[in-house]
Amino acid sequence: MTRTQRTFIWATGLIAVLFFIHSLRDILLPFVAGMAVAYFLDPLADKLEERGVSRVLATIIITLAFFLIVAGGLILLFPLLQGQILAIAERLPGLFSLVERVAGLALERISTVLPPDALQRAGEAAGDYAGIVIGWMKTVASRLWSSGLALFQILSLILITPIVSFYMLLEWDRIVGKFDDLLPRNQAVVIREQLSLIDGTISAFVRGQASVCIALAVYYGIGLSMVGLEAGLLIGLGAGLVSFVPYVGALSGIVVGVGIAIVQFDSLAPVMGVAAIFIVGQLAESYVLTPRLVGDKVGLHDLWIIFALMAGGTLFGFTGVLLAVPAAAVIGVLIRFSVGEYLKSPLYTGHAAPSQDRE
Repeated sequence: MTRTQRTFIWATGLIAVLFFIHSLRDILLPFVAGMAVAYFLDPLADKLEERGVSRVLATIIITLAFFLIVAGGLILLFPLLQGQILAIAERLPGLFSLVERVAGLALERISTVLPPDALQRAGEAAGDYAGIVIGWMKTVASRLWSSGLALFQILSLILITPIVSFYMLLEWDRIVGKFDDLLPRNQAVVIREQLSLIDGTISAFVRGQASVCIALAVYYGIGLSMVGLEAGLLIGLGAGLVSFVPYVGALSGIVVGVGIAIVQFDSLAPVMGVAAIFIVGQLAESYVLTPRLVGDKVGLHDLWIIFALMAGGTLFGFTGVLLAVPAAAVIGVLIRFSVGEYLKSPLYTGHAAPSQDRE
């Protein structure tokens, strides 16, 4: 089989997989989530097996413990978060009034600098862009509701994800072995090397970044609650849990937190305290938590992660968000492998080499 034929087969398979995911994206969420949980917990199952525990018993213990901890945390947090959601809802009118006053002052200042016709054109352009942004937000919201947050999806996550996680964790090593048996024998060593690099990248990011997000969520939640910010626990948990998107957690948290603080407090000190909590959190994430918990083995640039998450969410909904980082890791490893092969090829060196089009 020629190299061109092999490339065509691999490309066709990739297109088929992408079409399958896109076509079934509305029902794949609990299965992808279950696979992610199984992948996350597999090292624990392997350690228990090394200590003489059977795979079945290890899977039962780990799966039950994981979902009991998640369910217990949600049960404990729900009453607190429910009250804080109501508190935020009560503060929203004041926050909107503040934004309106700031916008009015800014408009008055701009009107003293710009001529009336330029100001009118700017207002019309802003209205057009606002309409575009609102339409985009409506589209995103409708997609999230239809593909990720509908009642059926929530129920499927609750009921199906634990089942998928259990069976995937139970059969994980067997599944990996089956895929290894299907690898083309003459390329098996190279493919295993690249898959090992992909596994290292994904595990370093997923397991390390999960630890970073949990640490930041606890820090933000406790810090904002100690300052006395209304809904501080809710804002802190939200900012920490979305910190897997670089800079988004601290940025969104400081905007919402400072906005609520300005409306709530009469003095400047608590507002500065809220801002300081997020600034310290971002510095700790960048210089302490991420280097220690994630390390430099990920090989995924922050911009590449942001682009992958946005592209995955746009193309495949919330399922795409879950698949974004693994896909980015696969693409990154394959690009580095291709660049390495190119640097060794006659196309780069200029030296003739024997034809390897046929094997």
